[in-house]
Amino acid sequence: MTLEATLERRLHRAVADRLTDRLRSDGDMSVDDERALTRELIAVELAALAESAYGDNRTPLDSTSERELSDAVFARLWGLGRLQIYVDDPDLANVHVNGFDNVWLVYRDGTKVRGQPVADSDQELVETVAAAARRLGRTEKRWDKVSWELHLQLPGGERLHGVLGLTGRPVITIRRHDFSLHRLSHLVNLDVIDEGLAEFLAAAVRAKLNLIVAGGTNTGKTTMLRCLLNEVPPTERVVTVEDNLELGLDRFTDLHPDHVCWERRGANVEGHGEATLADCVRATLRQNPDRVIVGEIRGVEVVDMLRAMSQGNDGSMSSIHADSSKGALVRLGMYTAEAGLDEETSNKWIANAVDLIVHLGWVDGVRRVTSVREVLEAEARQVATNEVYRLGGDGHPAPTPGPAIRDDTLTRLTAAGFDPAHLSSPLAGRW
Repeated sequence: MTLEATLERRLHRAVADRLTDRLRSDGDMSVDDERALTRELIAVELAALAESAYGDNRTPLDSTSERELSDAVFARLWGLGRLQIYVDDPDLANVHVNGFDNVWLVYRDGTKVRGQPVADSDQELVETVAAAARRLGRTEKRWDKVSWELHLQLPGGERLHGVLGLTGRPVITIRRHDFSLHRLSHLVNLDVIDEGLAEFLAAAVRAKLNLIVAGGTNTGKTTMLRCLLNEVPPTERVVTVEDNLELGLDRFTDLHPDHVCWERRGANVEGHGEATLADCVRATLRQNPDRVIVGEIRGVEVVDMLRAMSQGNDGSMSSIHADSSKGALVRLGMYTAEAGLDEETSNKWIANAVDLIVHLGWVDGVRRVTSVREVLEAEARQVATNEVYRLGGDGHPAPTPGPAIRDDTLTRLTAAGFDPAHLSSPLAGRW
């Protein structure tokens, strides 16, 4: 272990002990006060370190080294130690840690590179993250061989997921959401959609069509859902339900002054207190929402989501993993089957509840909407649909030529401000 690492550990232990003693004696503090106290205690320890160096005729640390040491100790107490530099990097989308020295960084443009070790050992990595969970979670959050799975929201809105004891080495995944991308116009700037499709989607939200955003992993489903959600008028009461808080609705209180954010909760160490996604969705319906937003449908909560969409909460939205817009219907059917619905009943529920499916994928290294599909009705053993937008020959979404949308849907969109001229298409023929 290097001299710098030894010194950092020694200061970390000293400050942690002093901080614990002060919190016990002073009682409850706000998070801001605790952070300020931590900085004060670090400064005291650094002053003592300098005084000791002068007394022993040694050269004390220079100001740059002191600042770096102070930041490192603070990061271990309030952040994620050496992981923190990656959490703070705005260009990163995901961080994968498969043991302290096997670190992979995924950038927003899809580039993947190997990172530097984030601790000196797996044990140190676990200790650092477990300490962060206890302090940042402000609850009884644990991460050990008994409580082997950790879900933690970091101060910047990033989501950390950790697994211990089941994977050989500790595995940590951090997802960084770019909350600056929160309007459809931002997606136009990134070439995810064009202005015509942006107007179509905005009108669909205003017209209170029920939307499902579909796509594979890391295709931008949450970002698209956030952008659609922020088209909802501020006069409406919006309730969101998520496995982990990622939509960041609390960051847009000017757009949604009347909102409630629900988060799924696992059972405690005694096996009590669990609140599943289905529990949460069911409970939201008693909170008089204008719209219910489920961050991602993953199982039997689909029935409660479809019920919300078809029983008065028009304009509700959710996302789902699927490789195509048609595949989203198949996935919805699989989840309703898990919930005990037969195929015919399932198709009727889906057709009655869902209006549009917006699918995203990677096209030539760029996230892009690849399809917008209108759900029509249940026919025998399948759900009838129209594909309103699909990829053109240039790799961009374009309107499907011909009458690819129902008249009553187009009437609702037009009443919500959409110009039907946007649906004129240069494409020839149908796929």
